[in-house]
Amino acid sequence: MTDAPNPLLSSPALPYDLPPYGSIRSEHYLPAFHEAFATQRAEVDAITAQTEPATFENTLVALERSGELLGRVSRTFYTVTGADGTPAIQAIEEQLAPLMSAHRDAIQLDAALFARIAAVHDQLDHLDLDAESRYLVERHHREMALAGAGLDAAQKQRLTDLNQRLSVLTTTFEKNLLADTNDLAVVFDDAAELDGLSDGELSAAAQAATSRGLDGRYVVTLTLYTGHPYLSSLTNRESRRRLLEASRSRAARDNANDNRPVLREIVRLRAERATLLGYPSHAAAVLADQTAGSPDAVESLLRRLAAPAAANARDEQAALQRIADADGIRIEAHDWAFYTEKVRAEKYDLDRAALRPWFEAERVLRDGVFFAAEQLYGIRVTERHDLQGYHPEVRVFEVHNADGSELGLFLLDLYTRDTKRGGAWMNAIVTQSALRGTAPVVVNNLNVNKPAPGTPTLLTLDEVTTLFHEFGHALHGLFATVTYPHFAGTAVYRDFVEFPSQVNEMWILWPEILANYARHIDTDEQLPADVVDRLHASEAFNQGFATSEYLAASWIDQAWHTLSLDEASADIDVAAFQAAALADIGLDDPAVPTRYASTYFAHVFSGGYSAGYYSYIWSEVLDADTVEWFGENGGLTRENGDRFRHRLLGVGGSGDPLAAYRDFRGRDAEIQPLLERRGLVG
Repeated sequence: MTDAPNPLLSSPALPYDLPPYGSIRSEHYLPAFHEAFATQRAEVDAITAQTEPATFENTLVALERSGELLGRVSRTFYTVTGADGTPAIQAIEEQLAPLMSAHRDAIQLDAALFARIAAVHDQLDHLDLDAESRYLVERHHREMALAGAGLDAAQKQRLTDLNQRLSVLTTTFEKNLLADTNDLAVVFDDAAELDGLSDGELSAAAQAATSRGLDGRYVVTLTLYTGHPYLSSLTNRESRRRLLEASRSRAARDNANDNRPVLREIVRLRAERATLLGYPSHAAAVLADQTAGSPDAVESLLRRLAAPAAANARDEQAALQRIADADGIRIEAHDWAFYTEKVRAEKYDLDRAALRPWFEAERVLRDGVFFAAEQLYGIRVTERHDLQGYHPEVRVFEVHNADGSELGLFLLDLYTRDTKRGGAWMNAIVTQSALRGTAPVVVNNLNVNKPAPGTPTLLTLDEVTTLFHEFGHALHGLFATVTYPHFAGTAVYRDFVEFPSQVNEMWILWPEILANYARHIDTDEQLPADVVDRLHASEAFNQGFATSEYLAASWIDQAWHTLSLDEASADIDVAAFQAAALADIGLDDPAVPTRYASTYFAHVFSGGYSAGYYSYIWSEVLDADTVEWFGENGGLTRENGDRFRHRLLGVGGSGDPLAAYRDFRGRDAEIQPLLERRGLVG
């Protein structure tokens, strides 16, 4: 057995180069990474050892060809770390983090490589290059400069040390969060404590308890964000309080999973790294290469939106309190969602929890998500039962273009489990590149509670939204058509990447789409037209709360990452710092907690959104403007879909995203549609 070939090092044999997950064992990963590191290092050394003058072909194209093995092994492994992070996988990730960081730095800070790229960059105006090739030179030159390629040897060594330590800390942050999230799952002894949940939700809680050896009891697992969807329906106030208290205390207790010292060190080292690179803060360093451009631009947008959002939230709270008065209570954070549904029912005669029988997961997927994409882009999605994902619950689908040509694979991992991190996300296992002759393989991960066997999975409207949203990312990854791997799929500016996914949410209530998927699980009747009308009428309802909780998290992210090195080096009390930041922007209402508190803010302390969580609202400016365009131009048509696909999604990262937006829209985006959508006008 020990002499068997490592499947990660064999030439891809499955369709679309899908990794052979069925034969990959955890012990295969580290040897494969070590070989992949050495291979790319040799490939880069061959570029810098050349005696011929630097050219686009012998430097940039050669660099793009390098690292193919490392990319394949990395995407295979990191798909698993987030979705099925067993103890063995977590241990490998911890060992690997500093090695990956060191390898990236060895290339990004390679003075000889930078000199060759700079030589090509200097003669760029005299080279006969197509637009994508020219942009490739510009991006590599800028990215290496921003990464510190121009620093002296001592500075580069310190930068490498910082990056390696940060890679360890961000991995630790995620590991602590996953462990504490599992530890803090709330155990209930009696079904009466969960009154208000549907039969399916109760079944999922019983199943979660059984899987933990707690037969006869009920376990409610925690979501990544602060609020929990069950808070809107649990009638027992104490159960609601326990659930929210557990959520808010994650990784902020004096135990082995405490993320407070971890995040303080992350903030300090990021600030030191920014100083080394010549920037006043980590946010300034990050935003120098985003569409926003600077922390001032982000602060301006967030402050512009915060005041009206907070005012709307106060009005909403007053409406909740009027109903809560009858129950003799003062509205607290754990009451907001519950009484919001009461107000919604009173104002719009709408019970969102009662909609779940119309949102059976399989039908939402096939007759909603896939159907919308088929109507808009002409693609066809069919399941491949012969192909295996990285976990038994993963499903594999093949995607074809309208003309029957192969496009790529789509993998769906719908259900929550203890080895999966919270939230929902898309990632690529294989990226498209004409240079390498590869087609895309993309994954969507959600965290839907799995009911007992034989029980249908009924989604909330929020979960339906997440499914459409993440498939918008998947479409971006599938449709991007580029030459160079550097630009593949969703490799765009961080504050642009959420735009396509948010646009895809528009089809959820589009009449043709809704009529096709929103059918009652028992009767097959369509969602009644009057209910649909009330859903539309209530779209701006509770937007004060929704906008405030999101802006609060965005502001916390900016507050941590705009600290100077001196400020970040102080002994910071995490809770006090967060409270002061929220007070500064006027989003400190105790009844409206931030979507993510610092100790479980995985997006910015273990993910790729540091100083970038504002990206969702920044992208929503483009999204709302695009939805308006679709409405003005006939909506769900192949002509509109093809325009959006080819002029925007298909560009991937191979050009300026705002230029691509102007090409699609005919002008720059305007903010008014966003303000109207979120009720921030007047």
